[in-house]
Amino acid sequence: MKRFNIFTILLVALIWSGCSVSKDLGLPQSLAPKMFRNTIPKDSSSVGDLPLKNFINDLTVQNLIDTALLKNYDMQIALKNIDAAEVLFKQSKLGYLPELKLQVAASSSRPSDNSLNGLSLNSFTGSTHIEDYTANLGVFWEADIWGKIRSQKAGALASFLQTEEARKAVQTRLVSNVAQGYYNLLMLDAQLEIAKKNLKLNDSTLRIINLQFDAGQVTSLAIQQAEAQQLNAAQLIPRLEQNVTLQENALSVLIGTLPQSINRNSRLDKMVIPQDLNAGFPSALLSRRPDIKSAELALNVANAKVGVAKASLYPSLIITASGGVNSFKASNWFSMPASLFGLVSGGITQPIFQRGQLKSNLALATIDREKTVIQFRQSVINAVGEVSDELTKVEKLKTQYSIAEKRANTLQQASKNASLLFKSGMANYLEVITAQGNLLQSELELTTIKTEQLNAVVGLYRSLGGGWN
Repeated sequence: MKRFNIFTILLVALIWSGCSVSKDLGLPQSLAPKMFRNTIPKDSSSVGDLPLKNFINDLTVQNLIDTALLKNYDMQIALKNIDAAEVLFKQSKLGYLPELKLQVAASSSRPSDNSLNGLSLNSFTGSTHIEDYTANLGVFWEADIWGKIRSQKAGALASFLQTEEARKAVQTRLVSNVAQGYYNLLMLDAQLEIAKKNLKLNDSTLRIINLQFDAGQVTSLAIQQAEAQQLNAAQLIPRLEQNVTLQENALSVLIGTLPQSINRNSRLDKMVIPQDLNAGFPSALLSRRPDIKSAELALNVANAKVGVAKASLYPSLIITASGGVNSFKASNWFSMPASLFGLVSGGITQPIFQRGQLKSNLALATIDREKTVIQFRQSVINAVGEVSDELTKVEKLKTQYSIAEKRANTLQQASKNASLLFKSGMANYLEVITAQGNLLQSELELTTIKTEQLNAVVGLYRSLGGGWN
């Protein structure tokens, strides 16, 4: 009859196993708009779907990114986090299996001769010692009646997948930072070249003004203003050289190496701005952006924690079994089958005095789950906002560059004309100095806008979820 009761308990446990007492909370629907602001997508294709090698064609940038993916310390930490999460996930998969414990024990005790045990021992065995030798294998199994173990496993899986999404997020940010750092370096190279060229132009102008001063055609004020213009251009050179070194150091640290010179074969004016940058539909961000996927998985983790907290309020069914050999004499310890013994038991435990704490845990887990829903909404809105920002930058910087390029070309011609007129005596030194100063600023501004265009394109690629595939 006892055997029947034990097997009945086991059967009920198997039937109930996997039942869930908690209903998972789903993701909010219709968060993403139909299209990004001020855009009409041609189709569902997006530059964010492009593999990294297809989007960034410059070999130098590709080599820097490859180095960063191997040596960057944030990337290495992200990979170690994945390894740790994988260990925890593998551990969670063992939750359905029973615990097995092997025990081997030997004991000897001498009761008092005047005690009941001592008198009984002397009467029946003629010995003054009690010996006990046991070797047994014990089994402990908690039936997953309310889905607690299943929730723990689901939470561990979601946490593991979260670390992978975190790795992708680190990679997309790293790719963007390396590319933008390299483009900034090219901008500084171009600006340094412009400053040196302008300095030579100022030197030529200053020599002519000195000759005119010697001939009595101009006053010392002309020389002073020309020298001030020359020093203004000269001051830019060490400042730009400093910025070049600082940018090289920052890029070196980013790729995981000691500060060093960055080899570069490209020129800023040779870099091509992609023209066809389709962003696709915002709904695709939900499956492409690592931060959104991470927020989605965070909800899965929160659902699992609520399931565990709620299941803890209900009774637990514990099945234990033990079997082995036992003897009070070492010589008969492994005598078969006389020394064999076995035990099977099942019990149900219901928390009583802990219910206040368990209910508090459930309430906190529910609140945390509601917070993850809010964070998911926030991540979607932030992602759509980032894409809209980058699309606006790409579009408006294109117009700005076109205007700045026309202005620079006009000022280049004006500077040449001013120099020719000055040499022929048809223009004064102020017109020459003004033209050269305007040309310097326009050419520096043109390189800045070109770099902003390149950075905006990379920013759009990152904000669309590109860079990790």
